[in-house]
Amino acid sequence: MSDIKVDEALWASSIFPEGTLVRWLVPDGTQVAAGHGVAVVRIEDALHEITAPSDGRIAIVAGENSVVDPGALIATLSE
Repeated sequence: MSDIKVDEALWASSIFPEGTLVRWLVPDGTQVAAGHGVAVVRIEDALHEITAPSDGRIAIVAGENSVVDPGALIATLSE
């Protein structure tokens, strides 16, 4: 099992300490491949695509429009 987290490097500054999970690109339970886009987050007025770090079945933890912090867990992947 691996985690899908919001990369802390997406925050260019600490002016906006939070972001928003805008939408999921795949439904819960979908089998995804490493590098596949799974979610879109808004951080400091920019949209960023979050990709799967490995192959697996996605289990969504954070809902759309959720507030996300740097390094926040948004989903897990099971083999």
